[in-house]
Amino acid sequence: MCAGAGLCAMDLCVTIKGVSFLLQTGLGVLGNAAVLLAYANILLTETKLLPVDVILCHLAFANLMLLLTRCVPQTMTVFGMTELLNDAGCKVVIYAYRISRALSVCITCMLSVFQAVTIAPTGPHLARLKPALPSLVLPTFAGLWILNMAICIAAPFFSMAPRNGTVPAFTLNLGFCHVDFRDNLSYVINGVAVSGRDFAFVALMLGSSGYILLLLHRHSRKVRQIRRAQSGGSETRAAKIVVTLVILYVVFFGIDNVIWIYMLTVEKVSLVVADMRVFFSSCYASISPYFIMSSNKKVKAKIVCAAEQSQLSADSQRPDDK
Repeated sequence: MCAGAGLCAMDLCVTIKGVSFLLQTGLGVLGNAAVLLAYANILLTETKLLPVDVILCHLAFANLMLLLTRCVPQTMTVFGMTELLNDAGCKVVIYAYRISRALSVCITCMLSVFQAVTIAPTGPHLARLKPALPSLVLPTFAGLWILNMAICIAAPFFSMAPRNGTVPAFTLNLGFCHVDFRDNLSYVINGVAVSGRDFAFVALMLGSSGYILLLLHRHSRKVRQIRRAQSGGSETRAAKIVVTLVILYVVFFGIDNVIWIYMLTVEKVSLVVADMRVFFSSCYASISPYFIMSSNKKVKAKIVCAAEQSQLSADSQRPDDK
């Protein structure tokens, strides 16, 4: 039994927080790993992935890396595991998390822009760009990696293992690591740089998604005719998948940044607020793979096939009841 009402409430809060992070991390890691394995299986059988599938695969990888570098240590910390990382470990983990979080928004934006260009009417400006789109996917990935590695380069310099005693001002207490900005100027500059990059990519993805919706609305008759053909139908389905992913990201991005703006206005951020931001900022990484699995016919078929084969294997190994 609890020694007092305060202790009972605290234990209940820790339990709810721990279970929430555990479910989010477990489901997210499982879902993104399943998407990656499904695409690996498709690549082995078809020897080539469509550009949209390559982008979705990279998105699943970025989200998986995000969950492993942030939610896994966060979950372990909530359940009372301390001294998980030293200073060097914190620098590596925080840097990897910052990059993966940035890639998640950038690749979602890339997916939206790519699909908008794909379904746009072919005019004089797009006549040369459309055929070149597949060859631009990998260079764009490389550019996004380089851009975000450069923007996030300051993170390792401010990251360290938790110290005993009070948490200094302008320090993000992540539980398993501290990010100590030392003064208000570096704290605000970091926040503005990260938020500015995120808002720029979110604005771009909203614009391209709005253009996709406008095209689908204006050319509904044409879309129905194209849907009879295999390629046109796949492009239309892919466009709807992209728009839904963007809406999903923007919802959690909005909640995340409301909390982040609040955190920039205070010197000491409570652990509860930091945990709330981690949870909401990781929801997209945990939910998006299940939407991909349910809406992408190829991925869904591979996962169903793997599940059926696993069930048949289990039945064949089961001894007879005679």
